[in-house]
Amino acid sequence: MNAQIELEQAAFRQGLSETGFVEGQNVTIEYRRGEGHLDRLPALAADLVARKVDVIVTQGGDTATSAAQHATSTIPILFHTNNDPVAAGFVASLARPGGNLTGVSLMQAELMPKRLELLLEVVPQARVIALLVNPDELSNERVIAHAQEAARAKQVDLHILKPRTESEIDGAFATLVELRADGLVLGQTGFRPQIAALALRHSVPAIAPQRDFPDVGGLLSYGPSGTAAYHLKGIYTGRILKGEKPSDLPVQQPTTFELVVNLRTAAALGLKVSPSILARATEVIE
Repeated sequence: MNAQIELEQAAFRQGLSETGFVEGQNVTIEYRRGEGHLDRLPALAADLVARKVDVIVTQGGDTATSAAQHATSTIPILFHTNNDPVAAGFVASLARPGGNLTGVSLMQAELMPKRLELLLEVVPQARVIALLVNPDELSNERVIAHAQEAARAKQVDLHILKPRTESEIDGAFATLVELRADGLVLGQTGFRPQIAALALRHSVPAIAPQRDFPDVGGLLSYGPSGTAAYHLKGIYTGRILKGEKPSDLPVQQPTTFELVVNLRTAAALGLKVSPSILARATEVIE
């Protein structure tokens, strides 16, 4: 388990404790992980439903939430989504979810233009950008649409790469090299340590939504505070365990965003990060 996941789970447990529930004392948490393999999620969700858990909390992308939603219409489900949860069919509205799901909308698709803007600030001469997404992740249709619109506005060529597996990521980077891509933007995808290593090997500056990307050698990350979302989900889980209904708990949206810069990677890529970006950074890895 990487350090970011540990932080997220600690934030979730903190939120739970604030409502009176402590793991190992008066609540048990069953963990299930797909390890980046989205095809495993329906079986994992079905297993939790068979165990008659009281609440299902999904992590990662919308595919996990969709798997849980298809597995049960009665057990409460707490998500954080990178999509519009109304458009995804998870809730009737943000204010009144209406069913057995609620959670946090991270607005990751809407933040794609900002990520492209930040990448182009670091690599202003870039003219060809690649966007790497997992085609099985449900939110990526909107991610692609927002990225394409932003690329047109910035007058850069955007190429979409859609690897599913570790071996396909190697192939995607071969394509990226053929395209002579000047930069890489990640959508919702796993295998980030592998992607960071390949980006460095091929001298491609890259930015991701996930906070852990710079920790494993990626250049930049920009997105909502992941720990804040987990903290809120912990509070909501405790409230549901006390009897509140997901249908009455409004979907929340982020209020804080994190820009993380890895200066070691910038130096290895021969890039000078501007004082303007460093001044805006939440954290700088040196």
